[in-house]
Amino acid sequence: MKTSRTGLLLISLLLICAFVFNMSGCTMEVQAKNLMENISPNTVSTLSDINSQNSKVTDFAIRLFKATQEDGKNTLISPLSVLCALSMTVNGAQKETLEQMQAVLGMSSKELNEYIYTYVNSLPQSEKYKLSIANSIWFNEDERFSVNQNFLQTNADYYSADIYKAPFNSQTCKDINNWVSEKTDKMIPEILDKIPYSAVMYLINALAFEAEWSKIYEKYQVRDGNFTKEDGTKQKAEFMYATEGTYLEDEKGAGFIKYYKDGKYAFVAMLPNTGVSVSEYIASIDGEAVYTMLSAPINTTVYTAIPKFETEYSVEMSEILKAMGITDAFNPDKADFEGIGTSTEGPLYINSVLHKTFVSVGEKGTKAGAVTVIEMNDGAAAEPLEPKEIYLDRPFVYMLIDCENNVPFFIGTMTDIEN
Repeated sequence: MKTSRTGLLLISLLLICAFVFNMSGCTMEVQAKNLMENISPNTVSTLSDINSQNSKVTDFAIRLFKATQEDGKNTLISPLSVLCALSMTVNGAQKETLEQMQAVLGMSSKELNEYIYTYVNSLPQSEKYKLSIANSIWFNEDERFSVNQNFLQTNADYYSADIYKAPFNSQTCKDINNWVSEKTDKMIPEILDKIPYSAVMYLINALAFEAEWSKIYEKYQVRDGNFTKEDGTKQKAEFMYATEGTYLEDEKGAGFIKYYKDGKYAFVAMLPNTGVSVSEYIASIDGEAVYTMLSAPINTTVYTAIPKFETEYSVEMSEILKAMGITDAFNPDKADFEGIGTSTEGPLYINSVLHKTFVSVGEKGTKAGAVTVIEMNDGAAAEPLEPKEIYLDRPFVYMLIDCENNVPFFIGTMTDIEN
């Protein structure tokens, strides 16, 4: 009798384990076959110096940020995520489509590949901070579409892209969402709700950032206060007070840099001058000026207050990128992406550029995630200064930057603390 009970117990445990394994496989694991098993990345070299390209990347970041603004709304984009996704796509663009994309991104496809490879492979990581970047390419297994192996090889070499061949059905949609959730540490649980018949490829970048402040806020540094919107409405908020040592200033605003552990990454805030709206402030800045300001901050005492906030944002960027100069890529009659592959249904073109972000700023530090999905369709030491005071108790602009390159990988506006 004792043996029988033991046997039943073992059987029950095995059934439970099998059930849990199957459930987790259905909901979290990617079912599509990763073709990287058959594609070995070639060895490529990092650049010895990317300073000259950093200013170009910051310029693209500011132009994209300005193009996404909506008056009175919180916005948040990751220019780095968008740049990575578009740069993978550029590797399949040709002729006028290629010229337009390179002009907007500020570099040639070769320069973009080398820059992003060098940038990503030099990012500092530790237990207290990380900026992780992942890329994937998903293409339709339908026989109507034939993918260019050189395109896949280049993106494997420079972007370490996972490459999946899938039927583009509901399971593939789940797989893509599961991949996104995993690569953003579940900050962005999904990006797609369905896959249309005309979709033949998705090029995806996912970015996850988490860092602890250099000095964590203590309880006595967190106090209730009011955040005043541009229309005068007051909102209750918790503010985190501290003294920083790095001050920023331009023609229409002032701000500060607050560092995360080891000073490898930083939170940057810019408060428009009294009487200057956030939209007016944003209109006054450009990439060169921002890069110069971040590269030459002023060392002085700054009394600061940051509201605790958490926000998410999503935007479809097709019209934004068209307005910036990438037009042919979205036009099925003009787009030239033969470098990606061919389809019997017609030429390839970009149908949509989906971008979704999340950020949480609190006493211990910051968490942020971003995803960019490009859907390809077929067919149609100076002297001490007087202390400064920057209290972010009204709408402001903020950035997350890496301190080695002074490149903003997140940029946002906080205009409404309750949304």
